[in-house]
Amino acid sequence: MTSLAQVRPEKFRIGRVFNNSFAVIGRNLGFLAVVVGLFSTLPALLYNFWNLSRVSTLVNVDSAGNAAAFETSAMEDYSGLSIVASLIIFGLALLVQAALVRAAIEDLNGKRPVIGDCIQSALRSFFPTLGIGILVILVLVVGVFVMVFMTWAIPLLGWLIGLGLALIPAFMWLISVSVSVPIAVQERLGVFGSISRSRALTKGSRWSIFWLLLIIGVAAMLIQAVFSVFFGLAIATTGGITGVGVLVGAIGSSLVSTIFSTVLSVTIAVAYVELRQVKEGTSVDELAEIFS
Repeated sequence: MTSLAQVRPEKFRIGRVFNNSFAVIGRNLGFLAVVVGLFSTLPALLYNFWNLSRVSTLVNVDSAGNAAAFETSAMEDYSGLSIVASLIIFGLALLVQAALVRAAIEDLNGKRPVIGDCIQSALRSFFPTLGIGILVILVLVVGVFVMVFMTWAIPLLGWLIGLGLALIPAFMWLISVSVSVPIAVQERLGVFGSISRSRALTKGSRWSIFWLLLIIGVAAMLIQAVFSVFFGLAIATTGGITGVGVLVGAIGSSLVSTIFSTVLSVTIAVAYVELRQVKEGTSVDELAEIFS
């Protein structure tokens, strides 16, 4: 394994980021199988299996006498447990992303990532990454809420006004803070320091980052859509969700989501390295010194 070339690139290039990202993933399949498998795929699998089992029960319950009463009582428990499970999965996803940042930096520096070291680094930066994650969600929620409100308040043109006033600015802000988590892990600047630093690093490269994230997002949606279509056809063919269908659906949806979250996390980490090299000429060796 060799370290990344120390030549300062002239500009941020999507192709180079993708090449380096998939190279990092290819060299660390064992590491990813353990870290992502234990902290991301397994929790997602358990949640999806439980979720589909509950849906299967509601769908397959007899439609005559007690279906309505069963659905009312079941949904109360289902909603509460679903919220708790989602929060746990969200926290674990942040932990995995932080661990993958450390792993990507170590790999690009020509070293083999150590699981314990990467998890320890992720735990140290957990609360800053949690704060960044919460802020990102709040910005998205506010943007969507404003757009929905404008659509309701001003028929016909309200959605366009909401899009221009809230949703587009929200997405632009999200692109500008897209490397906040690697900064929180790597430079330990805290929530707002990492966000400010990300906005400075991404300035001048945000359109490239937009296309980078768009490619990953569209690929994820297309594959998820194909899986959903086949799963839906299987349900229609069998007349309900069988036990095998629950298992296949849980495994398939878990793999799709964790594979793309892994690709996204590694890509963002590599993009952070690329931005520092483009903007500051910082070598990977200099980045890794912070961890020593």
